[in-house]
Amino acid sequence: EGRLRDETTRAMADKVREAAQRIFANLPSGGGAPMGALGLGAVGLTGLAYGSANCLFNVEGGHRAVMYHRFGGVQQRVRGEGTHLVLPWFQRPVLYDVRAKPRMIQSLTGSKDLQMVNISLRVLSRPDPGFLPTIYRELGTDYDERVLPSIVNEVLKSVVAQYNASQLITQREAVSQRIRTDLLSRAREFHLELDDVSITHLSFGKEYTAAVEAKQVAQQEAERAKFVVDKAKQEKKSTVIKAQGEAKSAKLIGDAVRDNPGYIQLRRLEAARDVAGTLSKSTNKVYLDTQSLLLNVTDSRDVLLESHTKKK
Repeated sequence: EGRLRDETTRAMADKVREAAQRIFANLPSGGGAPMGALGLGAVGLTGLAYGSANCLFNVEGGHRAVMYHRFGGVQQRVRGEGTHLVLPWFQRPVLYDVRAKPRMIQSLTGSKDLQMVNISLRVLSRPDPGFLPTIYRELGTDYDERVLPSIVNEVLKSVVAQYNASQLITQREAVSQRIRTDLLSRAREFHLELDDVSITHLSFGKEYTAAVEAKQVAQQEAERAKFVVDKAKQEKKSTVIKAQGEAKSAKLIGDAVRDNPGYIQLRRLEAARDVAGTLSKSTNKVYLDTQSLLLNVTDSRDVLLESHTKKK
């Protein structure tokens, strides 16, 4: 819209200038007072055309204008969005973009334990519209190029030097908040506002990375050795408990046989039942006698065992 307005104004000025030139071209060479008045009118039209083309300027959305006067210097009043008047040659508008602009800044600094740290910081900055005349007078239009790299590197080096390399990882949120607080304070000294400050990348030197990996490998090997030792202890306890259980079981069985000979017969019947159950599930036909099935309860060995037990 503003560009269209400028083009329309320039077109009108060009038409007026062409009309004035045609009037001057058609004037007779020896004119009197009417001819002089007509010439003055043509000059006035030409001046009006020139002024209409250069006495207006537009401030687009998200911008502000600082007015520079050739005799008064930088004026304190800041022009907002819209169309404004300007005196050609005497005044010159300087436009500023007051919208937030992102900027990525990298810094190589050292930690508290003398480890080199590479940090990338994303800063979203904009100028304070109320201090644009001061910014133009002291820093110019490239204020972000002059201020941000220096103060960001200064703040990063001062904050990172207070933390160890491991703390930069485990306490990253606290480090980011500390950097943001210090950077906001430094930026206000130059009338800059920071809408966002965040750490986007954090890396260490090759030596520190290799040391961390070696430490992790050593810790894993130590944990594995500890696990092997614990496993061996548990297996030893299991073997002892199993041996004690078997010894106690053998003692109980011996006591049962000594006190009651029928215990052997009971075990033989249970074994015969297991054998018969297994054979019953087979598709083959098998013929066994009572001796093979352990069902011969009148075996001579049982009689001898019973007599031996009675003698005791």
